[in-house]
Order: sequence, then structure tokens, then C-alpha cells
Amino acid sequence: MEQELEEGRGAPESPRCRVCASPEVVKFTQKIIAELVGTYFVIFAGCGSVAVNKIYGSVSFPGICITWGLIVMVMVYSVGHISGAHFNPAVTITFAIFRRFPWLEVIPYIIAQVLGSLAASCTLLVTLPVEPKHFFGTTPVGSDFQSLILEFIITFLLMFVISGVATDNRAIGELAGIAIGSTILLNVLVAGPVTGASMNPARSIGPAIAMRNFKGLWVYVVGPIV
Repeated sequence: MEQELEEGRGAPESPRCRVCASPEVVKFTQKIIAELVGTYFVIFAGCGSVAVNKIYGSVSFPGICITWGLIVMVMVYSVGHISGAHFNPAVTITFAIFRRFPWLEVIPYIIAQVLGSLAASCTLLVTLPVEPKHFFGTTPVGSDFQSLILEFIITFLLMFVISGVATDNRAIGELAGIAIGSTILLNVLVAGPVTGASMNPARSIGPAIAMRNFKGLWVYVVGPIV
């Protein structure tokens, strides 16, 4: 026994190592990383198109709408099988309420989503000549109440589609990414000029923190979650 210990064999495995190497912990870690990375690319591409259009005027509003729809669709197909591709605290909370997602994982998911959004926003600040007037977050154009109602409606539509294509066993799962991406494209097209069409607290929180612009932020936290 002593010889085995000296040679590095037969040493008892610590409980901490066993926990870290357990399949449940590994799977959970993969899900958190997938949410963080997925949210990062969604915000990087979507907010990036907004920033580039404000700086150079080369994307156009329809281009911004298409960018948001395409990046969400791409990331749903990329990491949906790992984490469920929420990228949105409102989606995570909704799934938990309807018992489609464990409550114990809600807070870690939301933290990952907000960190991914913040990291993407900081990346855009570093890589683009962004000034305060080029704010790529979301601020109400009209009244806060008007924006709150619009955010509620478009987020409800998004959740309705997600529930139909991603949680119903009768739906064709392979089309989930297309349906969700198309819904986001349409919502941005309709509500974008008024509210910025956030539908996602993380999408608004990241740019707000990075650029220190918190005007109307509560609208984009309360509206989608409610």
C-alpha cells in the first residue's frame, strides 16, 4: 500500500474531485458556458449591427431586423441541444414557471446571460469608435408606459412561439430556430422604432452598464418578465 501511494497509485480520491467530475456538474457547466457564449454572440451581432448603423449608416433598419433574426436562429441551432438556447432571462423564468426548467438553475442562467451581454457590449466599445450618441442599447422613444405595453406584447408573442415550437412534443423541433428567429425579426421590424424591441432584459442591461446609460432600463426589465 505504501509503495502504491509513493508511486501515485491507490491514493484516495477527494470528495471535491468526485463532485467536480460528476456527470451532473459537467453537464451543468456546459449549459452555463453555452448560455454565456450564445448570449455573447447574439448581443455582439445584434447590437453590433445597431452600432455600425449609427456610426457608419451602412446597415439600415431592415438590415438590423434581419441581423437579429438570423443570429438568434443560428445560435439556437448551435447550442440549443446543450442549454436550450434561452439567451434571455424572461425565457428562463417562463420555462421555470411552467415547470419546463429547474428553479435551481434559473439564477446561474440569468447571471450567464447578463455576463454574456455585458462582455459583448464591452467588446463593441473596444472594437468600434462608439460615442454616447451611438448608444446601441434600448431607450423608449415615446413614453415609458407606451414602451412598456409594446415590450409586453412583443415578448408575449415571442414566448407564445417558443412555447409552441420548443416545448410541445407535437411540434417539429427542427423548425424551432427558424420560427423563433422569424418572430424576433418581425418584432424588431414592428416595435424597433418605438422601443428598440428588446424582449430580453439581458439585451438591455449589458449595453446600459457598458455605456452607463440607464434611461428607461426598468421598462426592459419589467416588460419582458411580466
